[in-house]
Amino acid sequence: MSGESRGSGPVGMPGPAEGYVVSEADALDGTLGFEVVEVGDEHVRGRVRVEDRIKQVYGLVHGGAYAALAEMLASEATVRAVWDDGSTAFGTAHEVKFLRQITEGTVHAEGRRIHRSRQMWVWDVDMTDDQGRLCASSRVTIAVRPRRD
Repeated sequence: MSGESRGSGPVGMPGPAEGYVVSEADALDGTLGFEVVEVGDEHVRGRVRVEDRIKQVYGLVHGGAYAALAEMLASEATVRAVWDDGSTAFGTAHEVKFLRQITEGTVHAEGRRIHRSRQMWVWDVDMTDDQGRLCASSRVTIAVRPRRD
């Protein structure tokens, strides 16, 4: 599913017709400029361009931007995998470690699913700069629950 835009109705993915309450453009992910590059059951990639809107006042990418990007990607991949089975997914726990500052360019994120059960998925998401240096690492736990259509 490489290069698909989020929420535009790809097979197996909810869209506005399924009851989005907030448009993607107005939700946090759209506001911050997050992009899903590739998504699958075991792997997900995304990115965000470094602009002032994702920086803290000292010019560094804000820790919350890293956290939000990692959680969005883990949630997105999990929802895509479980939606057709009548389930949805949402974050329940999240830990981020910050290792190196980014002030310009792009934050690149790559996630690997490390655990999958009927009710919980766990993802490790590494975020790098344009030189491929590890800048932040995140572990995201996603709950899987039946949808209430």
